[in-house]
Amino acid sequence: MKRLLKYLMCCLMPSLLMTLSVSASAQQQQPLPVEDLQRFVRSLDMVKRYYVQEINDKKVFENAIRGMLSGLDPHSAYLDKRDYQDLQVSTSGKFGGLGIEVTMERDVVKVISPIDDTPAYQAGIQSGDLIIKIDETPVRGLKLRDAVDKMRGDIGEKVTLTILRKGEKKPLLVDVIRDRIVVRSVKSKIYDESYGYIRVSQFQEKTGRDLIKVIKSMKKSSKGKIKGLVLDLRNNPGGLLNSAVDVAEVFLEKSDLKKNKKIVYAKGRFPGSSIEEVVQDSDLTGGVPIVVLVNGGSASASEIVAGALQDHHRAVVMGTKTFGKGSVQTILPLPDKTALKMTTALYYTPKGRSIQAKGIEPDIKVERLKIKIDEEKDISTISEADLDKHLAAVSPEKKNKTKNSSDQLVEKDYQLYSAINLLKGMTVVNPKKYM
Repeated sequence: MKRLLKYLMCCLMPSLLMTLSVSASAQQQQPLPVEDLQRFVRSLDMVKRYYVQEINDKKVFENAIRGMLSGLDPHSAYLDKRDYQDLQVSTSGKFGGLGIEVTMERDVVKVISPIDDTPAYQAGIQSGDLIIKIDETPVRGLKLRDAVDKMRGDIGEKVTLTILRKGEKKPLLVDVIRDRIVVRSVKSKIYDESYGYIRVSQFQEKTGRDLIKVIKSMKKSSKGKIKGLVLDLRNNPGGLLNSAVDVAEVFLEKSDLKKNKKIVYAKGRFPGSSIEEVVQDSDLTGGVPIVVLVNGGSASASEIVAGALQDHHRAVVMGTKTFGKGSVQTILPLPDKTALKMTTALYYTPKGRSIQAKGIEPDIKVERLKIKIDEEKDISTISEADLDKHLAAVSPEKKNKTKNSSDQLVEKDYQLYSAINLLKGMTVVNPKKYM
């Protein structure tokens, strides 16, 4: 054991001291943590001496690294081989599971957002839900990795989640059937023949290219009659930075921006951690009015896009306050196919607003509402027949009980209904812009 300790001190101390000496002399930081390093080695010695079972050295060091990273912030972590592989798969858009983005908060699993068209989305899981039990296993006391592992399983198997939801007095039991998750990150639709709707559910490798294809297709199918666009980033947990930059750039015209052509920038502590992304191309939409929809499930890359379009006055941001994840995680690969995921910088919008823990405040706040339309009445019209004590016609016609598209949309998605109505008002003021 003494030989082990001497070896550790010889290997660890010189390299660490040399690194720390350079760092301290360059940045005049606090003194070298020699006593802390000695305490770590003594602790390792005690664990190997006195723990009830024989200790695997590799596992001990992995746990030490994992604890060191997880103690920094909620987003820094040690990625073992499986974690690293899972991360690479998730950004490609194809993976297995329930289809939810989660984090750990106060010893429970918090849903950042369900991914569109996945089992969790179809089961009704919502942004902000707190998962307190997975099947019969309480979440409290589990690490996030362990909780995620328990939610995974064979395709076709059922998992029962016990969740707490704001506004509900009792816990809810939600059954979700595991499936292979294939995410199509960009979808589109045209409302009222003139208003485009683009849904971006995640920022993946191909999201920017897919968005360009969707816009070109929308232009062609509408024969150049698109008057405005809704960009829906609700419940979008984020993804790749370069993808977010690609998406924002589609809507920004370089020649319209004066000195500040930034999309996003990040500042870190060490040289090389700072990032600045600027607009390089032209606005693919021709400058039509845009409304960006956001909510508490819009995080990270979603907030970068919303913040950039808001700062440059290119879009009206509507909905509710975003999640507030404005930190940069850098993946630092290690030789054994593991990696460190470490927070290295903080994001800022073009005008210097910090996203971290603050989020993006919408220009127009619109809550997620459930509105029930009286099937006997059309919300879009009030006629003489609706007035109290009106004179009846001799041969009154039967009312058509089929709901129009506006009624259906206001019931299904009030925020989107509000966004399209805002676009209609904006195009009245500026009717010359078409995509």
